[in-house]
Amino acid sequence: MLVFEAKLRGTDEQYAILDEMIRTARFVRNSCLRYWMDNKGVNKYDLNKYCRVLREQFEWCKKLSAQACQASAERAWSAIARFFDNCKKKVPGKKGFPKFRKHQTPSSVEYKVDGWVLSDDRLTITFRDGFKAGTFKMWGTRDLHFYQKEQIKRVRVVRRADGYYVQFSIKQERNEYHEPTNRMVGIDVGLNHFYTSSEGNKVENPRFLRKAEKALKKAQKRVSRRKKDSKNRLKAIKRLGRTHLKVSRRRKDFAVKTARALVQSADLVAIVDAPAACRRLDLKVRNMVKNHHLAKSISDASWTLFRQWLEYFGKVFDVPVIAVAPHYTSQDCSNCGHEVKKALSTRTHKCPYCGYLDDRDTNAAINILMKALQGLAQLPRGTRKVTPGDEMTLCLDGETQKSKVARRARNPRQ
Repeated sequence: MLVFEAKLRGTDEQYAILDEMIRTARFVRNSCLRYWMDNKGVNKYDLNKYCRVLREQFEWCKKLSAQACQASAERAWSAIARFFDNCKKKVPGKKGFPKFRKHQTPSSVEYKVDGWVLSDDRLTITFRDGFKAGTFKMWGTRDLHFYQKEQIKRVRVVRRADGYYVQFSIKQERNEYHEPTNRMVGIDVGLNHFYTSSEGNKVENPRFLRKAEKALKKAQKRVSRRKKDSKNRLKAIKRLGRTHLKVSRRRKDFAVKTARALVQSADLVAIVDAPAACRRLDLKVRNMVKNHHLAKSISDASWTLFRQWLEYFGKVFDVPVIAVAPHYTSQDCSNCGHEVKKALSTRTHKCPYCGYLDDRDTNAAINILMKALQGLAQLPRGTRKVTPGDEMTLCLDGETQKSKVARRARNPRQ
């Protein structure tokens, strides 16, 4: 499934109608969520039937397309299903109980195959439901002439700080040719450098949020100085939102380009992850953010976003992206396998057993790659083909620290 996006060009009256469409979709979604809270045993199909009740009860709700109402109900059910799934998997911490959408949150309305018409030249789109928003010009770099109109399964109108956008969900598989490089690489993310490869290559951390802090503080002061419920305050809020939007777009652009270049330059990419069996070590990003001294730097680095795009491009280019357990990757020596304890402030790995000297992050990246290759070697014959994005849990369930030390004493290179 491909998602193409273009900006909508219209009048102020049309933008006001889009706001009304988005508010109606949010009302349907919140009403379905309340209906699920008040009635036990409600399933996905009951929420779809409840949309008809809302349309009969509220006249202004009939303006929204029936399929758009069903899409809003499906959004409510996806939040409910995610909560149930987290409870079954016993995810540590909060399970993500569904919340009501507010005006401040990113808002959108989604249509299926009804309620919109795309022009023959693919340059304008017309919304033809009861709101009668009219025709909008689309401004973007994506060309829709390569796809049939039947391939467009969803159309979503999104409101952001700098305007309104339309997104097209197109049913099309994306597969690109990858030229073999005979190169396997392991990477270790960090704060001093965005990531360090097993070959010693380092990518600098851009720190977009740190660079934009001065502009953000200035925009936030303007909001604080304006009177509440005034037009000047609304203008200041929009200006602050556009500044935050610039930071998020720069961060995403950097993650996409870096992940694509890394996948194209290797035949296998090994990354670090905290598997479900070893979550007690609290190495997941959301747990690391609880450190108030490093929270802003970790969020600015956007490791999770980089990981998601790595797995996506791994599937596109058919390159395995393997996630291994992070345990002892920074402490073990990549040359002899002995454990060398070091504090976080120690940035150089020096092994007292074999004399191996290297950068701490480079040593960790080598260990990550070795773990991935070791996991591939342990797979049974005929099942060693790893699909891109698969996770390999290389820690032993129920293994105590004492048994781990004994196993390492028998074979130090493990």
